[in-house]
Amino acid sequence: MNFVPRATSVILNSSTKVVGKDWKLASVGAALLSLAPLAQAEDATQTEKRLETVTVQAAKATPVQAAQAQLDEIPGGTGLVQQAEVEKGRSATLEDTLAYQPGVYAQAAGGNDAIKISIRGSGANTSPGYFREGTKFLFDGLALTGAGGTPYELLDTQGLSYTEVLRGANAFEYGALSLGGAINFVTNSGLTAPGNRIKVEGGSFGWQKQTLSTGGVAGNADYFISVDNSKRDGYQDFTFTKAKGVVTNFGYRFNPKLETRLYIRYREEYHENSGALTLAQLKKNSSQTNPSTRATRGDSTKEGSTWVGSKTTYTFDDDSTLVAGLVYHNYPQILSKKSTVNPNYWDWRDINYSLKYTRSDQLFGLPSTTSVGWSSTQHIRSGVRTYSGDKDLGRLQKQVEYDGSFDHVFSLGNDLGLTDNLYLSTGLSAIEVKRNVDVNFSDRPNTSGIPSHYRYQEWKLAPRVGLRYYLTPDVQVFGNVSRSIDPPSSWSSSGSGVTTNFAKTLVPQSANTVELGIRGRSEIFDGSLTLYKSWIKDELLNVEILPATNTSAAVVSTANASPTIHQGIEAGLTTKLWQRDNGDVLSWRQAYTLNDFHYRNDPLFAKNELPGLPKHIYQGELFYQYANGFYAGVNVRSASSTAVDYANSFYAPSYTLWGARLGYDAPNKTWQVYLDLKNLTDKDYVTALVPSYDAKGQDTASLYPGDGFGAYTGIAYNF
Repeated sequence: MNFVPRATSVILNSSTKVVGKDWKLASVGAALLSLAPLAQAEDATQTEKRLETVTVQAAKATPVQAAQAQLDEIPGGTGLVQQAEVEKGRSATLEDTLAYQPGVYAQAAGGNDAIKISIRGSGANTSPGYFREGTKFLFDGLALTGAGGTPYELLDTQGLSYTEVLRGANAFEYGALSLGGAINFVTNSGLTAPGNRIKVEGGSFGWQKQTLSTGGVAGNADYFISVDNSKRDGYQDFTFTKAKGVVTNFGYRFNPKLETRLYIRYREEYHENSGALTLAQLKKNSSQTNPSTRATRGDSTKEGSTWVGSKTTYTFDDDSTLVAGLVYHNYPQILSKKSTVNPNYWDWRDINYSLKYTRSDQLFGLPSTTSVGWSSTQHIRSGVRTYSGDKDLGRLQKQVEYDGSFDHVFSLGNDLGLTDNLYLSTGLSAIEVKRNVDVNFSDRPNTSGIPSHYRYQEWKLAPRVGLRYYLTPDVQVFGNVSRSIDPPSSWSSSGSGVTTNFAKTLVPQSANTVELGIRGRSEIFDGSLTLYKSWIKDELLNVEILPATNTSAAVVSTANASPTIHQGIEAGLTTKLWQRDNGDVLSWRQAYTLNDFHYRNDPLFAKNELPGLPKHIYQGELFYQYANGFYAGVNVRSASSTAVDYANSFYAPSYTLWGARLGYDAPNKTWQVYLDLKNLTDKDYVTALVPSYDAKGQDTASLYPGDGFGAYTGIAYNF
C-alpha cells in the first residue's frame, strides 16, 4: 500500500527577515522535513502509518532583538541600550542611560535633566541648560525635536524599554539629517512590561525618586502607565531640582493588519541653574556656586510639558507597511523666574507629522526593501517675552516670535541585496527649512545694523550611499558616504537677551561625511569599531560674548563658522573573560571615543581645535554576574583635557573617575536591589563648560563642576 503523508508544513514565526543564506537554509530544512516521512514510507512494507502535521516554529524575536537586528542592517555606527541593564545601577538622568555609547557625550551639570548631549561633536558648544541641538530625539519613532531644538524636561528615563542610538547619517530611517544623528527612546507597553511595579531610590545630595507603574493586556488592547516623583538638593550650591511626570502607552489591535498606539508624556520640573566656576574656585571648593548665579537667582521652571503622539500601522497583503504619526507638543517654560534680572517667559507649541511606506520586493531580480517617508515639525505658536523684574510688576523689555518656522523632510531609501553577503543601501532626502524670526518689540533702539526680522526658506538635498559585507553571518564590514543638513534653531537668531534686539541671519550647517567600520559578535566578543570624517561648512557654533554679572544675564551668541573638520574613532567592546559551568560570567565592557574637531584654516584661529569636548574619552567596567542573580562590578571613566576657548589658550584638566556597583536581581524577577557608588576618590573635575572666544590664557569662570563622591541605592518590587 502506497503511503501519502496527510500534511507536512514548515512555519517560520519571527519578526526578523529571513534572507540570503538564512532563507536557503530554511528552504533546505523544509525539503528535508518533507522527505523524511516519505523515506519512512519506503521502509514500511506491511504497516499503514498515519503521520500528524509536523510544525517547526522558530522562537519569536523579542522587541529588543528585533530592534537590534534592524540596527545591524544599517551600514554605519549604531547602538542599543536596554533599560533593564541601566537599572542595575542609578538611573537618574540620560548620563546614566547613554554611558558606554561610543561617540556619545552625555554629562549632567547640577544633577537635573538639562544635561549636555553631543554625538560626533554636533551641538558640542551648547552649554547645559539650553535646548539640545545637533541631534534628533524621538519617542517610539515620533519626533520630540522641533524647529527650536529639543527641550530637555522630557528627556528622562521613565518608562523606557530600550534606547536606540543612530550616529550621523545612520539615522536616515527617522528622517534625521543632522550631523549627530538621532536617539530614539522606546516606551514600555502592556505587552513588554505586564504587571505592577514599585521602585524607590535615594542617595547622596538629597536625591530621591519614587516610581509606580502598571501594565497589562485586555483582549486586543494593552496599556502601560508610569508615574514618578523626584527631588535632589544638589552637590553644588544652588542646584536644587524637583520633577514629577506621567508616561502612558495605550495600544489597540483592530485586526492582524491594523493597529494603533497612543503615547502621552507629561512632566513638570523646576531646577536652579548650576553656576560656572574658575579652575581655582573648582579646585578650592567644587560645591560652591559663583556670585552672579547666587545674586541673580537663575532658575528654570517647566510648569507642565505635554507630548501626545499617535502612531497607526497598516500591513498590506504583500507585507508592505504604512505607518502614520501625529504629535502635539506644548512646552512652556520660565527662565530666571525668581530673578530681578531679565526673567523671560517662553511659549512653545509644535505639531509634528510623519508618514512612511515600506515595501519588500524584487529589484533587478534582487531582494529589495524600499521606503518612502515624509516628516514635518512646525511651530504653531512660539516666542519669548523678557521683562525687567517680576512679570506682573516689571516692564516688558523684549518680545520675539518664531511662529511658522518648520522643517519638512521627504526621503526615499532602498536596501538591495547584491549577493548573499553584500548589501547596498541608498537614500536621498530633501529638506525644506523655514525660519521666521520677528523681534516685534524692544525697549531700546536697534543700532546693530542687523534687521529685526529674518525669514529664511530653502530646499536642500542630502544623499546617502552605503555598503555592508558579511564576512560571516555575525561579522560585517561597512562603509557609507553621506551629506547632513543642520538648520539653526529658531531661537538662536534672537533669544531672550535684551541686548540682542535683532535677528541674526543664520543659515543651515552642511557636512559631507565618510564612514568606515566593522562590527560583530561571537560567544566571547561583541563589539564595533567605526572611523569617520566630516567636512563641515557653516558650522553653527556658540560662544559666550559677555559673562553673567550681578545685574545682567550672560550673553551667548550663535554664528556660522568658517570650514571645520569633525573626525574620530568610536570603539565599543564587551568581552566574556570567564564563565563557570553554573552560569556565572565575568565580563569586561569598554567604550573609547576619539574626538578630533578643529578649524580647517580659519583666518584668526588657523587649525585650532573646537572647544567643548575632551579629545579622548574611555569608559570601562569589569562586571561579575552570578547565576543566582547577584552582581558586582568596578568601573572607570577617563577624559583628556578640554579646550575652553576658540583661541585654545585655556584648557579644563583631564580626569579619571572610579566607581563600583553591586546588587541582586531575583531570578523570578519579583524584586531587585542595587548600590551604586560614584567618584570613589571624590575627584574634583569639569563635567561641561561654556565656550569663550579668547580667554587670553586667563582662568575664566567657564567650568561646570561634576559631583563629588556619591552613594545611591534603589529597590524595586514587581507583582
